[in-house]
Amino acid sequence: MPFVKLIKNKAYFKRYQVKYKRRREGKTDYRARKRLITQDKNKYGTAKYRLVVRFSNRFVTVSVHCAEVVGDKCICTATSKELPRYGLKNGLKNFAAAYATGLLCARRLLQKVGLDELYEGNDDPDGEVVSTEAGKKTYFVEELDDDKRPFKCLLDVGVTTTTTGHRVFAALKGASDGGLDIPHNHKRFAGYDKEAKEYDAEAMADRIKGAHVSEYMEKLMDEDNAKYQQLFSKYIEEGVEPDGLEDLYTSVHEAIREDPSPAEKSEFAVDDRTTYKKAKKLTYEERKARVEAKKAAMEEEEDEDESEE
Repeated sequence: MPFVKLIKNKAYFKRYQVKYKRRREGKTDYRARKRLITQDKNKYGTAKYRLVVRFSNRFVTVSVHCAEVVGDKCICTATSKELPRYGLKNGLKNFAAAYATGLLCARRLLQKVGLDELYEGNDDPDGEVVSTEAGKKTYFVEELDDDKRPFKCLLDVGVTTTTTGHRVFAALKGASDGGLDIPHNHKRFAGYDKEAKEYDAEAMADRIKGAHVSEYMEKLMDEDNAKYQQLFSKYIEEGVEPDGLEDLYTSVHEAIREDPSPAEKSEFAVDDRTTYKKAKKLTYEERKARVEAKKAAMEEEEDEDESEE
């Protein structure tokens, strides 16, 4: 048998240090996180905000966080679960829903900090990247206010693969059109051709308004009506037609701009709760007397059995 060097010996395991828990779980990219939250020393305790976009199995969550010593602090959050309140009841995870959720988060945040009237964003989403230069700096808003600068965030995608046309960038575009200053360009938006290095803003605008969904609906209606009935059953229940999707999303965007504030929380009350009374704890003397009573009862049963025999 050839000689095999033992690499993972006792010395190796004595010096082994496990990685952070969220790294082991595959939830946090600490290399990216360090660069997102590290602030310049000459800015002291100035908060550095992140636009955090996450996708679950059914919904989109867009929130603004800043890192503190004790942990991340959530400044504002919005989820696509709230979109039925604005008229969108189906497709709460697609590209258009991600844009609407980003728009909702941006408008809600600016309303909270008092910048919603100064930075209204882009009312008509056209897919173009908007920026304004002031001195040596570039702000990704249409116009700068003389007194107050726009609210700046950095996009935090987590461990998501940032492919061209990903829904993460739909949420980014929605937040940018909502009035937030988020550094970005068009190279990851839907409609960008990497080989030709050209960007089709109309393709991005079409996806924001759900054109790709309506095209697929029309295709299935013509080719496989049974599959259409299966995949778009909720749309059919709500009476949503392929031709009406663009108007639907436009009305949702308008409703979000009118009232981005969160819905009032209803008081939680349980009506059918069964109450149980906890037995009183016995003292030492009571427990001792209880044992003696059990022993006496057992002795009586034994005496009765003997007498019967």
